[in-house]
Amino acid sequence: MPIEKHDLIHELPEFKDKIHRLKMSNNHFLKMFNQYHEIDHEVHRIETGVENSADEYLDRCKKQRLNLKDKLLVMLRS
Repeated sequence: MPIEKHDLIHELPEFKDKIHRLKMSNNHFLKMFNQYHEIDHEVHRIETGVENSADEYLDRCKKQRLNLKDKLLVMLRS
């Protein structure tokens, strides 16, 4: 079973246009979006075996990714 990436555009396709607009006009959104992307990339590398990591670190990264996603979603819904 392939391991999925959780990039924001695929996680929230209904907000694709708004994500783009906010990335271009809102620096706070852009910063959080970039943090989300970096963490998602790191989680994906760990889950696919490209990098090794302690389980606790992976769990912490996943929680941080979820927290950022929740915050980004609040901004997208407003």
